[in-house]
Parts: sequence; C-alpha cells; structure tokens
Amino acid sequence: MDIWLTDPGEKFLARGPVTFATGAAMRVKGKRWFRDTERNDIQGELPGWPERPVDTQHSVSGSLARKAGKGAVLGLGVAVMAALSAAGGNISGNSGPDFGSDTPDDPANEVEDFPVMWAAPGTLARTLPWQLDPGRSDHKRYRTHAIVTDRRLVIVGFPFSKKDESRIEDEVLWKVPRSAIEAVERRNFKSGNDVRIVFTDGSWCRLRSLSQHRLTWPLIAPRDYIPLESLTSAQRASVEAFAAARHPDVEPPLVMRNACGCYRVLVVDQLTVDADFGTTEWDMTMDANGVEVEPVAYHPEDFAS
Repeated sequence: MDIWLTDPGEKFLARGPVTFATGAAMRVKGKRWFRDTERNDIQGELPGWPERPVDTQHSVSGSLARKAGKGAVLGLGVAVMAALSAAGGNISGNSGPDFGSDTPDDPANEVEDFPVMWAAPGTLARTLPWQLDPGRSDHKRYRTHAIVTDRRLVIVGFPFSKKDESRIEDEVLWKVPRSAIEAVERRNFKSGNDVRIVFTDGSWCRLRSLSQHRLTWPLIAPRDYIPLESLTSAQRASVEAFAAARHPDVEPPLVMRNACGCYRVLVVDQLTVDADFGTTEWDMTMDANGVEVEPVAYHPEDFAS
C-alpha cells in the first residue's frame, strides 16, 4: 500500500476517480478532442503522449439513423411494458438517475464538438497526463484519481486488478496549486458527471467523475473552515462525538457555517481508498445549539453546494 497523503498542516478535502470526459450527443457520442484555441487537434503535439488516431465526428445521417434505431428500441420496450401491465404484471423499477440534463450548457463544445482540452501553446492544460484519456489507458488495469486539498489539486494513477481491489500504489502524475485554478464548473449535460476546470492562463479541461459533487464542492467557492476552539462547548461536543463515531484514522473534522446559521460537519478518511469511488466521507448538519438537524428539516443552504 502506497497511498498519497497530504503534507503536515495541509487539509485533505476529497478524492475520487477521474478521466477525460466522453461525448454523449449524437454527433460526438463516444468521442473526445484535444484542441488549441483555433479548434485544431493538438494531441500529436503533447509531449510523451502515446499515439492515437484523431476521432472523427459521426455523420449527420448516421446520427439520425442511430437516433431512429434507438427510438424504435425504446418504442418496442414501451409496448412490451404496456402489454405486461395490461396482463397484470407487477412492473417496478427506476427510469434512471435523478441527475443530468438533456439541455446542453455549451452546444458548441457539447453537441457540435467535444473538446476535453482547450489549450494554447505553453498553457497549463497541455501538461495534463495522458493516463486520464480512456482511449490511451486501460480502465481495467489502471485507474486515475483526483485529490483536492486546501493547497492543490493532484492527479494520481495506480495499477488496478479485480483480484486485489484494495491495493493502492499511487504514482503522482500531475499537480497544480489552487492559485492556478480560475474556475470550476459542473457540467450536467447527459451524464451529469462532468466538470470543467478553467486555469488562470485561459486553458481548460473537461473531466468526468462519479464523484463529481465530492470533488467540486471544495473547489467551486472559497471555504472558511471554523476551528474547533471557536465553537461553543455544545457545538464542539457534537462535532467531536460525530468524528469519534467513525474510526481512529479519520482526518480532523471540517466545520463550515451555512448562510442559514446551521453548520456542516465533514469527516474524511484519506487512508481508506476505493478504486471505483475514492475515499470515504461522512457529513452531518447541526444547528446553532449543536443539535443535529434531520434531513427533513434541512434548509436549502444545508445541502452541500
């Protein structure tokens, strides 16, 4: 086991799986491009990257044919379900996740084209590691994770084996100080799992993660973490009891005050890493008196942003 750990005094905030994103709209489905600011493909200019053919867009006619075929399959499925229902069958299930959107945030870069790197020569996005590319790195044998701290964003990679999923041997592939990140935007078109990271030099990348929310909340807005000694005795007792109920290796609890006056308490374990989901975290919300707030009584501000 060789898990990447924070330096002394550095706050560990989140860790989760991450790769370059993949197009979902018909013309760009299953595709991704690495672009300069003139929309030229630059993957052949990226030092140390293994060669890979440049993706080509699906033709409009082919896209329409696939869409029509998909519609026919869905229509058949509806007809079958209706027949089963009429026959008295007990039909239950979930129609899909409650995230994602069919409306693109940025049609030029989500429907007409799908760049996952947008970078002029010499800019930061060009330094991202090729291991993030699903077209170059075998997900069945190698995984990449993003780690967020109060100081930096780090990309690590490690060999993966289904026979020994608990083995984590991190290799640092890339890192950047938080000061080099201009903005972080959740992109919810189709999958609802994408994030666009814009760097201060104007370059950007589009990544995908099942841990999108966990990785982005500490990056999207500045966070003021409240020292435990600044809490009231009742608040501090609640926070310490919550942390103690986890296990001894967790990080010191992070406490944030929400706009409504409640407090969010987050406890993270950076030593226990799951290849598919990243690290484990627990959170709770307490009111000004240190009493845990039940989810049914949450204010909108109590949900992690």
